[in-house]
Amino acid sequence: METPVDIEEQQRPLQLQILPVGPMQAVCYLVSDKATDDLMVIDPGGDADLILESIRMMNAEPLYLVNTHGHGDHIAANAELKREYPDAQLCIHASDAGMLLAPEKNLSAFFGGPILSPPADRLLKEGDDLVLGECAFRVIHLPGHTPGGIALYWPGTDSVAGMIFTGDALFAGGVGRTDFPDGDDRSLLSGIREKVLTLPDDTLVLPGHGPGSTVGCEKATNPFFADV
Repeated sequence: METPVDIEEQQRPLQLQILPVGPMQAVCYLVSDKATDDLMVIDPGGDADLILESIRMMNAEPLYLVNTHGHGDHIAANAELKREYPDAQLCIHASDAGMLLAPEKNLSAFFGGPILSPPADRLLKEGDDLVLGECAFRVIHLPGHTPGGIALYWPGTDSVAGMIFTGDALFAGGVGRTDFPDGDDRSLLSGIREKVLTLPDDTLVLPGHGPGSTVGCEKATNPFFADV
């Protein structure tokens, strides 16, 4: 997965691994604090063996298993990771929590076979923080692709650009589908405009599928936001 900026800046206090996983090549992110080795797994959407091996190679301890939303291609490895790391908190927005337990709601019943996840340990909401060492990731609620879609935003430091994990809300040059059940294009687009595109232009955008981008690049080139 290519990004327009260096994701391994030496000053950045975080280590980032990028793993496209599963049949839909959803992007699983492993984010760890370099000082404490605390780890957050974002969207373990399949290929559990690959994710587990990558965690072991990072020599880090998962504190959180976070689903940016409840679709099957972003939750498929929840059960295996929770089995391996039972103390890690499985986190999802409250509005998508029911999708973990219902293949019809997470759409896996219609695409490749039913996927069941353990229930959430923590229900997220707008403004919550997930903390790794001294780095806090703010939960931003971005409904529209699903009712409980979220992004996770770390603001960076005075010398290092921040990053936002946007799930299937915002992609490089596109946005998430809203033609699934409970989709809402107006909510999705307004949420991105108000909560993501108002962030600093150099903020790294790390989406749930495809290559990375920056907030400035999306403001300038994403056709869904030509009026921004």
